Amino acid sequence: MYMTPKTAANVADGESPRALPAPVVLAQLRAAAEPTRLRLLSLLAEGEFAVGEIAKILNQSQPRVSRHLKLLAEAGLIERTPEGAWVFHRLARAGAGGQVAAWLAAILDTGAQALAEDRARLNSVRKERTRAAAAYFRANAKNWDSLRRMHADDAEVERTLVRLLAGPDGREPLGELLDLGTGTGRILELLGPLASRCEGIDLSHDMLTLARAALDRAGLAHGSVRYGDLYRLPHAGGAFDVAVIHQVLHFLVDPARAVAEAARVLRPGGRLAIADFAPHAVEELRARHAHRRLGFAESEVLGWCREAGLDPLGVAHIPGHPLTVTLWLARKPKAGEPKPALARWTVRAR
Repeated sequence: MYMTPKTAANVADGESPRALPAPVVLAQLRAAAEPTRLRLLSLLAEGEFAVGEIAKILNQSQPRVSRHLKLLAEAGLIERTPEGAWVFHRLARAGAGGQVAAWLAAILDTGAQALAEDRARLNSVRKERTRAAAAYFRANAKNWDSLRRMHADDAEVERTLVRLLAGPDGREPLGELLDLGTGTGRILELLGPLASRCEGIDLSHDMLTLARAALDRAGLAHGSVRYGDLYRLPHAGGAFDVAVIHQVLHFLVDPARAVAEAARVLRPGGRLAIADFAPHAVEELRARHAHRRLGFAESEVLGWCREAGLDPLGVAHIPGHPLTVTLWLARKPKAGEPKPALARWTVRAR
């Protein structure tokens, strides 16, 4: 058996490194033992990138970069996530590959000339992402601003969400976080610093562009976004500690199914937070903003949580004019755990 040095994550968490079979480690080290592939591991420790972006950062051709990425992926050192015609890459986050990749990325000298030049070009790619996100915001700002004026204060909704999930001081660790319908990535930006890993799912390529810019802006190298369907999440059961569905259910044909799918990917003891509108009569939201539902009764969402096997923990209402925002919090029970009493709060904007 071969014991790896502590990975960057192990050092941060104070955990002991896990023993890995020598043949596995040797195969992964052979796969990484090439200058360009070491540069790739160092780069992908900074976040997720498409092949075209990586080629620009490394100043190499796409076919050459793709060949190196293929070898690293086959060795289990990196992960590949298809998104339409694009494929995004990042360091592996689990298993032997995750340990070895993190260790190699952590011990590389980023001050070396090649890696320093990569970092400079990386900053250029991030600026391009930011410009693309800003252009999309400008094109859609009028509709978003008109909706924002109708509902409860965004800042108060966010403060309440943080308190519900991370305690009164907003600092309790969240573990692994999944944001369903991530949109602009604002929830990842808000809660990502409290998570050991965070991921956003969305069906809109434009929104994924915005979310990636948000991850870059927040410096969340442990965060990623991917194209995916909320009804069929690309994850095994019990993969996350916290799931969030923020202002998404009113767009869906079958919101109960999305709640059930979110519950499926939670670990025992994991929590689901939902934020959406209370029932209202603003019909223009159907035509101008594609809302399928004009809000949800408190009992309706609580019922979906129970049907999905979750125990409701609490409900908070944040009044707005004319749209009130409601937050629901539920937990996937552990074996033998008693059912909690339901708490209710009304939060006044500051």
